[in-house]
Amino acid sequence: MSDPSSPETDSPAQGNAPERPGGAFFGRRKAKKLRGGQSDLFGTLLPRLLLPAALPSSLPALFPDPVRAVGLEIGFGGGEHLLAAARQSPDMGFIGCEPFINGMAKMLASIQREGLTNIRLWCDDAAPLLQRLPDGQIERVDLFYPDPWPKRRQRKRRFVSPRTLDDIARVLRPGGAFRFASDIDDYVGWTLARLAPRSDLIWQANAATDWLTPFEGWVRTRYEAKAFAAGRRPSYIRAIRVDSGAAVPTGQPDPSPA
Repeated sequence: MSDPSSPETDSPAQGNAPERPGGAFFGRRKAKKLRGGQSDLFGTLLPRLLLPAALPSSLPALFPDPVRAVGLEIGFGGGEHLLAAARQSPDMGFIGCEPFINGMAKMLASIQREGLTNIRLWCDDAAPLLQRLPDGQIERVDLFYPDPWPKRRQRKRRFVSPRTLDDIARVLRPGGAFRFASDIDDYVGWTLARLAPRSDLIWQANAATDWLTPFEGWVRTRYEAKAFAAGRRPSYIRAIRVDSGAAVPTGQPDPSPA
């Protein structure tokens, strides 16, 4: 949910993931200076919530309390959607990825304040994490308002690509959902063009209202409010993971709560 800007080298944690060859999918690392309490959380709370170097074979084992399923949000920005999902589905575990330090600081403060136990964190590029996740164990992958990289020479840095969609399809369970939202028409078209030839991720849309209506339980963020104010109407894309040869689902509701 952050706007691309000049990259910085500040990192909230070491050893999460190597830098992606050719540049990361995200832009800047930090903007506003962190307050003292926020900085303290990077040394106290974050190490307890960071994903381990060696992931367990069963992802629910990442969480201290039993969870029925695990979701993944890539680039949670200010954390509005991830926090809402964690509150609404306490029986579900969530992995949140965000390289932007100020966004991570907000998330840590909210987790501490609310005592949430069903969120684990990754504070670097999500692509290497996707490659490490086990097959078929993710209920839902959310990618909301990713950096659009609007210039033609930048588009190779967009997160959606055949390779990342391969990884998303692999980690999703059958019937799991990939959800994408953007107010940039070119990026929406880019994403649909890369979903279209796939037989394992099937776009769920029968009418225009299906991609113009927010997902169930959607939280309107300040970024989205600015998009509407600027005359940009967001699109909400949902694709379902299907096995090869399985019946193609259409117009179905989300497989899990928002």
